[in-house]
Amino acid sequence: MKYMYTYDLMESVRNTNQWLGASARAFAAYPGMSAMANPFVEWVGAWGEVTERTFERMVVKPDWGIPSISMSDGKDHLVQVEKVIKRDFGDLIHFKVVGRKPLARRILLVAPMSGHYATLLRKTVISLLPDCEVYMTDWHNARDIPVSAGKFDVEDYTLYLVDFMKHLGSDLHVIAVCQPAPLTLAATAYLAEEDPKAQPRSLTLIGGPIDPEANHTEVTDFGRSVTMGQLEQTMIQRVGFKYAGVGRLVYPGLLQLASFISMNADKHTKAFQDQIFRAAKGAASDHDKHNVFYDEYLAVMDMTAEFYLSTVERVFKNREIARNAFTVAGRPVDISKITTVAVITVEGEEDDISAPGQCKAALGLLTGLPEDKKAAHLEPGAGHYGIFAGKSWRNNIRPLVLEFIDANSAPKKPHVVATSA
Repeated sequence: MKYMYTYDLMESVRNTNQWLGASARAFAAYPGMSAMANPFVEWVGAWGEVTERTFERMVVKPDWGIPSISMSDGKDHLVQVEKVIKRDFGDLIHFKVVGRKPLARRILLVAPMSGHYATLLRKTVISLLPDCEVYMTDWHNARDIPVSAGKFDVEDYTLYLVDFMKHLGSDLHVIAVCQPAPLTLAATAYLAEEDPKAQPRSLTLIGGPIDPEANHTEVTDFGRSVTMGQLEQTMIQRVGFKYAGVGRLVYPGLLQLASFISMNADKHTKAFQDQIFRAAKGAASDHDKHNVFYDEYLAVMDMTAEFYLSTVERVFKNREIARNAFTVAGRPVDISKITTVAVITVEGEEDDISAPGQCKAALGLLTGLPEDKKAAHLEPGAGHYGIFAGKSWRNNIRPLVLEFIDANSAPKKPHVVATSA
């Protein structure tokens, strides 16, 4: 599979389906087709509309589209996305609320690099902005990164997080969602030995595979059932001529999307069938529930081959984080060295990607951390998406996390009143 033609073939199939959808939509839109009522033409147009949008979104990075934020001053404040640190494989960005003084509660939101863009956490960002100063990792699509930029694996990812935390300073609270949870834990442990003062005050790990063997899912079963050689031969492709990263070995986002959809194929099939029905009846709209969700869900990015393979081998197969045997540049990273950072784990009872127990395993590794600085929460009835962006996050988990952050924030300096001699 490690050839350009397989990558270009996959892109050609996507492009062809987008073209077929556009053609069907244009065909049904001809004025002559309206001369005689024909339900078939309406169905063709509806199918074309849904198909074109579906396959087009697979190669489009969604906009942040953060709305203005209403503050206690009774005004709506615009939000600007600023790049704080620019790197080849990912940036540190800041959501600046225009006209608002910087808030004391500072959060670094670590987005996953698992096939989707950081915009997958858009709703999480929106929910935190009124009460927090929000910074975030914004990972780049590997197909757009020239080969000259070099490699990027789990160790490089960890060092990026270390640099971002150092830049933001110690009065920081880190929230890692899903895939980056184990590497964020490792980055914090790395800082505990290298630069203890740069560690964050709290660490929130949400639905991450700290120990994949703690509770099996289809994801962990897949990782155990295939060899690294099989993965490299069947999943890795070389970026084709269309993109700046031509020649770079990647795990294509389209393959990851296929695996996502296959996990709930019946549910997704029904969703698209229902959307075609709605489009045929004129009930679909540009920002309806289906389009809002799938515009984000279908937008996928490529991962570097070395990052994907090292994640599977070192996090899932060898369980280096779970065994506290992770190394960075040959240097052991000892999680037990974390002694001052408060840690809370959040899991969803119905999470079928990172099942309950996988994330909570982090607390058992923190042998040097006092028990009063550890916490765990299991959200009843919540799936994977719900624990960081759904109703469960908004109503239950977000208030809990903010309360935990406040309980472990730096004490406020006493206000000194000047007096005359």
